[in-house]
Amino acid sequence: MSQTGIPFLFMRGGTSRGPYFRREDLPEDLETLAEVLIAAVGSGHPLNIDGIGGGAAVTTKVAMLSKSDDDWADVDYFFAQVSVEDRLVDFKPTCGNILSGVGPAAIEMGLVTPQGDETEIRIRAVNTGASVVARVQTPGGQLTYEGAAEIAGVPGMAAPIALNFMGVVGSSTGAFLPTGNLRDTIDGIEVTCMDVAMPIAIARASDFGLTGHESAAELDANKGFFARMEAIRLQAGALMGMGDVTKSVTPKFGLLAPARNGGTIATRYFMPWNTHPSMAVTGSQCLASCALTPGTVAEGMLERPTQSPANVVLEHASGTIEVLVDFNADDGFALNSAGLLRTARKLADGHIYVPSRIWKGN
Repeated sequence: MSQTGIPFLFMRGGTSRGPYFRREDLPEDLETLAEVLIAAVGSGHPLNIDGIGGGAAVTTKVAMLSKSDDDWADVDYFFAQVSVEDRLVDFKPTCGNILSGVGPAAIEMGLVTPQGDETEIRIRAVNTGASVVARVQTPGGQLTYEGAAEIAGVPGMAAPIALNFMGVVGSSTGAFLPTGNLRDTIDGIEVTCMDVAMPIAIARASDFGLTGHESAAELDANKGFFARMEAIRLQAGALMGMGDVTKSVTPKFGLLAPARNGGTIATRYFMPWNTHPSMAVTGSQCLASCALTPGTVAEGMLERPTQSPANVVLEHASGTIEVLVDFNADDGFALNSAGLLRTARKLADGHIYVPSRIWKGN
């Protein structure tokens, strides 16, 4: 046979989408796995014309699931970010939007059996070691995607999926503030380098001559800003102990500005080589933590909540996202957990095909 068929689910998770596989159905070694995922997504073309990617970083993401051998978790979630054009696969980060679909996908795959009208699924994010509890709607023991929940960046309504993230501080670098400082100055720009669910270099939009309320398209067209941002991001990666991040999607980059539409603070998030059309779930936790921490670049931009848990409303390019942050503020800021509401939907299932010369199958 000239092609190898691999069982998969095609799902939207939050504001991202991509294939969800059982890990056992894929190559074990990462080098071959990367080639399989590149072929499946169609990386190497701006439209991903030879795969199922959608020509954007939020539509070239992959979830791989398995029964967990962890005493706490039900499911292991291994994530891969496949580039749109560069034929690169990054296994270092995780993705909270794609994680939104892990609970339903685990039920669809038979990895989890629904329990009552709402099923609690404990997920271990393999890439970062984070622990996440997902509550999925299963009325009468049957998985449903129908509901009345809405999230910015996705049309229509769907069943709510509640996510509670734990153990996300220092998930990539081992430290809340990987440089040891609340602020660092790189190329004349003050940044807060923070690692909560996702390592991010965070700056004030005004320091780049921006309002922080520009559309994603306006920011993507600003090549001068992207060149400055990337130069700072590369240096921030080194300062955060992440080494040469030239070909890595982490650390991400974020901008903050005073809110205009009733939110807590305005944000823009970068993936990092283009602007996120809405907001990453992982990124939202880090940006919310930055907003709540005294002395960061967020200082003076908001009326900081002092009571925990705090509902932090981040304004982003497509609307808002709410992060319920449980924290201690006795000595600075210490995150306990962060909760978000997402939705997901199964779009298709079946087999995805890759050339057998890349992989002949298990």
